[in-house]
Amino acid sequence: MAADKEKMKIKILENGPYLVQGNIPLYEQRLITDDAGHTIKLKDMGEYPSQETYILCRCGSSENKPYCDGTHNKIDFDGTETASKKSYMEKADRFEANDLLLTDAYEFCDHSRFCLRAGGIRKLMENSENPENREIAIEEATLCPSGRLVLWDKKTGLPFEKKFEPSIVMIHDPQKKCEGPIWVRGGIPIESADSTMYETRNRVTLCQCGKSENKPYCDGSHWMNAEEKLKFRKKWDLD
Repeated sequence: MAADKEKMKIKILENGPYLVQGNIPLYEQRLITDDAGHTIKLKDMGEYPSQETYILCRCGSSENKPYCDGTHNKIDFDGTETASKKSYMEKADRFEANDLLLTDAYEFCDHSRFCLRAGGIRKLMENSENPENREIAIEEATLCPSGRLVLWDKKTGLPFEKKFEPSIVMIHDPQKKCEGPIWVRGGIPIESADSTMYETRNRVTLCQCGKSENKPYCDGSHWMNAEEKLKFRKKWDLD
């Protein structure tokens, strides 16, 4: 059965799972890292059987992952949504270098570590007269699953974005020995438990471990503690 774009939606159920509608394809991928621990790509692992409607675990404790098995009721899961519904551009900081503009909404960061390779995206932008540095900066921004980073061409005013068909990816993180976020691609609408809508974007990552402090979005809590998050934030000069 083909996906039905008009019916596609992710509905967040109060203190419960994600209800996925519209026959949205569901895949598995894993993060591939270099010797320095910086993520360089995502590798396909497989595709789940097509379903018109399915429910994905949000509490992190299902024994039938990625699907919900009702465990959230047994553990009194608190799935309160704390993320702001402001638009991405309202949240984003700006960083400019040469002919490139980076918009950076740190609160979306899922800590998949794409932006650190080759000295980091900002250093690459500062040295983007070198075509290789420019290409890597574009790769790092467009590979960022959470959409925290968007890189723009200042000459055209257009963002560098991959075109994704609407789909969902369960990300695995072998380096950190854990499951990563739920990657939502291709502009799938996400509806809050209170029936209001989050901004529809090409790339976002949702929490699947139940620990995020920015629900429904992933904040890296599947592998980072508060001290590690603060250290990473300071590295980006965002305090």
